[in-house]
Amino acid sequence: MNTIASQTGLSEQVPELAVADRNSFFHPFTAIRDQEQGGGLVVARARGSRITDVSGREYIDGAAGLWCVNVGYGRSEISKAIEAQSLELPYFHTFNGVSNEPGIRLSEKLLDLAPSSMRRVFYGSSGSDANDSAVKLLWNYNILRGKPEKRKIISRTYAYHGVSIAAGSLTGIPVVHQDFGLPLDFARHVSRPDLYRDAPERQCHTEEAYSAWLAEELDQMITSEGEDTVAGFVAEPVMGTGGVLPPPRGYFEAISRVLEKHDVRLVADEVITGFGRVGAWFASQLYDIKPDLILTAKGLTSGYLPMSAILVGDRIWSVMEDAARDGRVFAHGFTYSGHPTCAAAALANLAIIEREGLVGRVADMARPFHDAIEAQVGDHDLVGDIRSVGLMLGVEFVADRQTREPLPTAAKTAGRIALAARRHGALVRALPNSDVIALSPPFIITEEEISELASALRKAIEDVASELKEEGMLPA
Repeated sequence: MNTIASQTGLSEQVPELAVADRNSFFHPFTAIRDQEQGGGLVVARARGSRITDVSGREYIDGAAGLWCVNVGYGRSEISKAIEAQSLELPYFHTFNGVSNEPGIRLSEKLLDLAPSSMRRVFYGSSGSDANDSAVKLLWNYNILRGKPEKRKIISRTYAYHGVSIAAGSLTGIPVVHQDFGLPLDFARHVSRPDLYRDAPERQCHTEEAYSAWLAEELDQMITSEGEDTVAGFVAEPVMGTGGVLPPPRGYFEAISRVLEKHDVRLVADEVITGFGRVGAWFASQLYDIKPDLILTAKGLTSGYLPMSAILVGDRIWSVMEDAARDGRVFAHGFTYSGHPTCAAAALANLAIIEREGLVGRVADMARPFHDAIEAQVGDHDLVGDIRSVGLMLGVEFVADRQTREPLPTAAKTAGRIALAARRHGALVRALPNSDVIALSPPFIITEEEISELASALRKAIEDVASELKEEGMLPA
């Protein structure tokens, strides 16, 4: 039986782990049949921007886990903060006004970093529960101001807001809905802002015209549904899992005018974009968005521990504060809301980002990052579009660059390219329901590592293009 390479310092045996994984581990977002038939990647350790698997093979992590390991792996400051807090006070609840110092200090820090209209911070453990909590906050807000019928929430097709019941309903990706009886009937969806595919179909020849078209569509939906029934509009400032789609120029300005007209609140889902991913602390600042709620998770702790935070704006907080003067309880929260050890990890993570100037570094690296990927893969016949903001980039694959004809769904092109990239020493993400590869490396990735990542992606695309030609899915 083969053992793990001695340099990893691990004692487990690879075949045993693979078998145990297949026989015990129920994986998220995984084809059960694929898991039963083959061994997945079993990771063992990580440092900087690199992951090592249990066989000792090393990979550049081009996805920062799931958009989240912003400061990179192996940051001892965060690990030490976790250890120190877990020895002092590993956990206590925050119900009934009970608090802890890390949670208090983190709340102060987040309000200091966020747009000035934010007033309070509410905690959970994931982006999904942040979206669920946002739904309940909007419902609570409208009930408190005597408008209980304002319950519908509008999201966008192909948006990703999570997979729990409410969040999964807001998500606009079909695979998240199809076998779960979702979405629930409070959720509505308008078009995604896709300059590459959808703007030409709408005959919108400028970004501003496309933004106006999308705002008019939203206006018509609110009017059709009845503005007295619509509570909120939730949007990722840059759509992530839906295709890495930056907003067209003027988009949020046009959308905001519609929302104000109809007394509908704006929720910015910054689970991916928060804490520097786009070259600003929050994408709401980058795009001059004025949301009523900002949802965060992922980069809050760089994935070292699970934590989410909702920043509650003045308009919603003022209504809740006024209504609470009768002593009523806000009857929502989680066992782990404001978890002290998670808060300590978040504080250490944010301190690293500030001390090392990583938000500015992302802004400085944005163009070299895009250019490096463009130089390596931009001329390939399979590549239709490359778009990016900060260290967040999408490569869309097509059958024909001129007509933008999609590849056959059965080809599973993006998924195959992701697997091929792994063979070439890089981890990238294939996005669901689209032939797009997403790249979102740690903020500390070097230019040399970016070149290595781009080279691996090129080789992977060439491999899969050859396979598709052999299978007759592309002309030889």
